[in-house]
Amino acid sequence: MSDHTHPDPTPYTDVETALRGEFAGVHSATTVTRCVEAAHYGALEVTGYAHPSLVERIARKHLHVLALVASERG
Repeated sequence: MSDHTHPDPTPYTDVETALRGEFAGVHSATTVTRCVEAAHYGALEVTGYAHPSLVERIARKHLHVLALVASERG
């Protein structure tokens, strides 16, 4: 038996992976993770639950807005 324990992946691992691919070259992996985390907490606060598909939609909106702001700054 191994002494090493591995944390269970979050329910949003697939969400982060998909969004990292979608926004590669636009946002860093850290930014994607922060948006997913913010979406998770926002969904919990507003609706009381945070299904991965809801978190993904919210995080994607965050990332689009950040990209728009960055493009306007030039």
